[in-house]
Amino acid sequence: MLKLEGVSKVYHVGTFGSKELHAVQDVSFTVEKGQVVSLIGESGSGKSTIGKMILRLIPITSGTITFDGVDISTIKGGRLKDYYRQVQGVFQDPFSSYNPIFKADRIFQILREEFFPGVKQAEWDDRLHQSLKAVGLSPKQVLNKYPHQLSGGQLQRLLIARALLLDIKLLIADEIISMLDASTRIDVLNLLADLTKQGLSILFITHDLSLGYYISEKSVILYRGRVVEMGSTEKIYKNPLHPYTRMLMASVPRLDKKWETVEAELEGVPSDVSSGCVYHDRCPSAGEGCEQAPPRLVEIEPDHFAACCQVAIETASLAAPEVAQLG
Repeated sequence: MLKLEGVSKVYHVGTFGSKELHAVQDVSFTVEKGQVVSLIGESGSGKSTIGKMILRLIPITSGTITFDGVDISTIKGGRLKDYYRQVQGVFQDPFSSYNPIFKADRIFQILREEFFPGVKQAEWDDRLHQSLKAVGLSPKQVLNKYPHQLSGGQLQRLLIARALLLDIKLLIADEIISMLDASTRIDVLNLLADLTKQGLSILFITHDLSLGYYISEKSVILYRGRVVEMGSTEKIYKNPLHPYTRMLMASVPRLDKKWETVEAELEGVPSDVSSGCVYHDRCPSAGEGCEQAPPRLVEIEPDHFAACCQVAIETASLAAPEVAQLG
């Protein structure tokens, strides 16, 4: 359904745009129908930039993004509106998506005027009520209310209901529950899980490892705009291969271990890396070759890829005795 191939995004910064900031570098992955893919990484890793490129909010510098086999950079005019009928995004802060001087359900009025001008009022009201009920909202409790009269969870559900009215195929969910309280988070996650059973695909952008594990069957780990590990969520979480993924796992607070002890396990601080592996300045197992060229994403085991020179070397050395025995 969705395919990214060698996607990069470069911003020109500094005086007269003389410097380049590589926000996303050579990223490739797919999202299939009914699949939830978690895009995981710390702040500044390029997660939201990827989401914005998929939504056509910012242009791609290089590479291609295709949706149902069509290069989205070539979509224009009426075809672009058609694209937005199938692909929508919901972002981190629900309050910023609403104009405080208008009632919250104005987002549905705009949707109707833009995409469904020929639908009669009675039919539209029925569609709207069904959509609200699908996300666990009572029309009587949320319609004709101003944003400040509703909770963050209700506002976020309204945005999801808006996407459902378009009968979308792909939802870009960018940190959509990070500002919600714990009791509301699980409800929204379960709602998304139910929607995937109806064929909806979701790119779930998050920095929270536990949320990614809960909702997705595939994970993509980003660091400084590059994919460092990718594959089955179960395999990545049970057997993290890349040193950065291991660091992320170690940094999750645990009940059986004091934070000071975990913090001591983390290595180094990030600095500017002009060549080689983007993580070599922090990696405890970095070798001489790590500074020369970015490592390729290699399939270490079925449905589990890592971009790490040292992991590739270790895997090759473990496989060598087996090859010799077979010979």
